[in-house]
Amino acid sequence: MNRIGVKAGWQALPGGIYGLVLGFALLTALVRAAAMFGPAAWRGLFMLACIAMALLPWLLLDRPGRRGIGLQRPRHPSWLLAGLATGALAASLCYWLGATLYGTGVGHPFVSVARNYQLQPTAGWSILQLHLVFTSVAILFSPIGEEIFFRGLLQKVLEERHGATRATLGEAAWFALVHLCHHGIVAGAAGWTILPVSGALWVAQMFLLSLAFAWLRRRSDSILPAIAAHAAFNAAMNGWIFARLWPA
Repeated sequence: MNRIGVKAGWQALPGGIYGLVLGFALLTALVRAAAMFGPAAWRGLFMLACIAMALLPWLLLDRPGRRGIGLQRPRHPSWLLAGLATGALAASLCYWLGATLYGTGVGHPFVSVARNYQLQPTAGWSILQLHLVFTSVAILFSPIGEEIFFRGLLQKVLEERHGATRATLGEAAWFALVHLCHHGIVAGAAGWTILPVSGALWVAQMFLLSLAFAWLRRRSDSILPAIAAHAAFNAAMNGWIFARLWPA
């Protein structure tokens, strides 16, 4: 594992860096679930988890190691534009598919995201204020934290033991499954509700989206285009939410 530039001392831990990173992946998934399914006051836990994801490589890896997971400039600036286009197009396709199959019903994954926004203490805010605040958060925290962790650190750690293809499929599957917290599993006053069909469709979309982010990371030799794609996806998703799905 020293091939990715792990700082001295971390290898002495039980399970080494491999066990530490996998344990962190499980911990952040539990924090995400608590943030999404717990009281509205807990929503900030997800932002804290994203910050921890972004900072972890600086804690564990030396400078060559951080470059090895993609914390460097892309091969060409055009990859950033490719990332932005990929994310915006993917979000629009997700909106179109959800609208075609479910209209503005609960089966549409973006409706679930909108309902989560509506649980926040924002009484009296205009739609423009809501759009700006929620989009600002959405294009900063999860794109930076999740891409550095999933497409960067987790991908590289898994590659060292399982090879590039299995690592990409593994991190993409985990990324997709944790997004059930955003659609597919719903906690409400009446209890827990499972949306098996639309939830499975959402997981499949997140899996494919993750593969697209991983492709950008691999081809550009940088995590930045994947971050750009993730930010563009979230920005476009919110655009559709506030333009078409937000109650008048």
